[in-house]
Amino acid sequence: MSTETLASVPAQPPVGKTPILEVRDLAVEFFVDGSWYPAAIDVSYDVRPGEVLAIVGESGSGKTQSSMSLIGLLPPNGRATGSAKLAGRELLGLTHKQLSSVRGKEVAVIFQEPMTALNPVYTVGFQIIETLRVHFDLGPKAARVRAIELLKLVDIPDPASAVDKYPHQLSGGQRQRAMIAQALACDPKLLIADEPTTALDVTVQAEILKLMRDLRSRIDSGIVLITHDMGVVADLSDRVLVMKNGRIVESGSADAIFNRPEHPYTIQLLESVPHLGSATFQAPAATHDVTAGATQTSATTATPVVAPAPAATGTGFALEAKDLVIEYPSRGRIPAFRAINGVDLSIARGEVVGLVGESGSGKTTVGRAAVGLLPVAGGSLKVNGVELAGIKPKALREVRQDVSIVFQDPGSSLNPRLPIGESIGEPLKLHGIAKGAELSKRVEDLLDRVHLQRSMRNRYPHELSGGQRQRVGIARALALSPKLLIADEPTSALDVSVQARVLELFQELQREYGFACLFISHDLAVVEILSRRIAVMNKGLLVEVGERDAILGNPQQDYTKRLLAAVPVPNPAEQKVRREERDRLIEEAEAALRQADARADAVAHGRNLDEFEQQEQRTKGEFEATNPPRGGGSV
Repeated sequence: MSTETLASVPAQPPVGKTPILEVRDLAVEFFVDGSWYPAAIDVSYDVRPGEVLAIVGESGSGKTQSSMSLIGLLPPNGRATGSAKLAGRELLGLTHKQLSSVRGKEVAVIFQEPMTALNPVYTVGFQIIETLRVHFDLGPKAARVRAIELLKLVDIPDPASAVDKYPHQLSGGQRQRAMIAQALACDPKLLIADEPTTALDVTVQAEILKLMRDLRSRIDSGIVLITHDMGVVADLSDRVLVMKNGRIVESGSADAIFNRPEHPYTIQLLESVPHLGSATFQAPAATHDVTAGATQTSATTATPVVAPAPAATGTGFALEAKDLVIEYPSRGRIPAFRAINGVDLSIARGEVVGLVGESGSGKTTVGRAAVGLLPVAGGSLKVNGVELAGIKPKALREVRQDVSIVFQDPGSSLNPRLPIGESIGEPLKLHGIAKGAELSKRVEDLLDRVHLQRSMRNRYPHELSGGQRQRVGIARALALSPKLLIADEPTSALDVSVQARVLELFQELQREYGFACLFISHDLAVVEILSRRIAVMNKGLLVEVGERDAILGNPQQDYTKRLLAAVPVPNPAEQKVRREERDRLIEEAEAALRQADARADAVAHGRNLDEFEQQEQRTKGEFEATNPPRGGGSV
């Protein structure tokens, strides 16, 4: 079923339980500049207990606003019409007081960014306790005990200690778990998960998805999963709704959507997804000319950038680290922390090297050190032949003319008070390279390079979409024509189709400018597209480095194997096999750890027993020496 009129017909859920949520002809509109603009049009679907319904689509498709409208979380200029019944009770039209009794207790939300959704001035335990005491008659002690139980339920390490921690004291994955614990505090009938794994590392993402699979069977709640990550959809969902421009354009089971899509937009969306194990990817953007001598790219296969191997360049290295040590200095009572310990890594001129690993592995620290944002504590780090260890500020300023960085979140890295034209031209102005008409011309040329209209130079960052802001970040990074580019998770929070266009743009620019690149990412499928070599980091150590095909096809380290097994792929059947393989690897690792601990305990026990027996012998000898037998006879 893929007609445009599908929105008026609710998707057919599996036969069995009575739907917990029934949405009919839902419409969401926003009042802007004297007119009402639609965000969702004639949306209809059902969700049953224990079922996961995934709503997918690009930014602006209406998937989030249609779900937030169910519990009155629209901004003041928004309104919702139609019908949305939770267990037979109409939600639309409820007063704020009536909705307060629904939110948290009957319907809970897992928001996209836990750092902004959690209150930074209260501990995570306090926020869970507050939710419990609002809806239940619980005393402070009983609520605290329940909060610790919930943190244990979501597998947060040492929950009795974590309950008193603030959000900034937890890792990204732990904050997401804490938010899930708060959402599950009242055993809600319906759980709305809005991009619950965006920007999380693959291993943390796999743990969150495993947790959500366990929870849906444990509390039998219906789950509405809002995401742009088709791998997550394949891993978790039972049914899928595809939205475009506020309408449902296709609906069906996960198997049907992934293996037999009918609507052109669904096909395009799936083709945009980088697929681990494939050396090509589908770019849905319209055809356009790229650099001279390069082939045209279109909605067909785009070949990954293949840079020459280091030994073949004969031009030296853009980045060369030997026994590199990076430490974060002590602050007050917090001791110094060694984030990088003895890393050896090199990037040839014109080469793209992917750097992957979990949160806290040190991959971003390496990138920040390469642009001089962190000092070198030990070893050597050369950028374009210049040693950064002990470098003076004036010399560092000169080095930075040839090295640039693209940050993960362009929204926070761009100055919100400057038009994007000024942001792009700022590096040229600060280094005295261009000004006046020459500066203006260079800014326009850079906008052309990243396929943005020149008229956008006068817009501010908040007036652009996520993909457009990321293009501005890339244009700014390329303003000085760097020899080395550090790309720190530049596509992690982008929709798949936007991500595909940004990746296509990145490939085009790398071919044109020929810069070397350290591409830092947790998305191994993206790294596979762009990189010739891949380096894997874990806990500040470089555990494996080699050619792309060798690392992805025949990894040697157990950590790399677990990292690869954690990557979700947009195929339900294949994802099930990968999930089972990952669980097996984790069980083997845990069993080996338990065995090692048991051996250590046995050795320690044997050592303690030997020491005890030796001490007994010494004590006996000392006693006999000081207490001869009665009668004065010898022994």
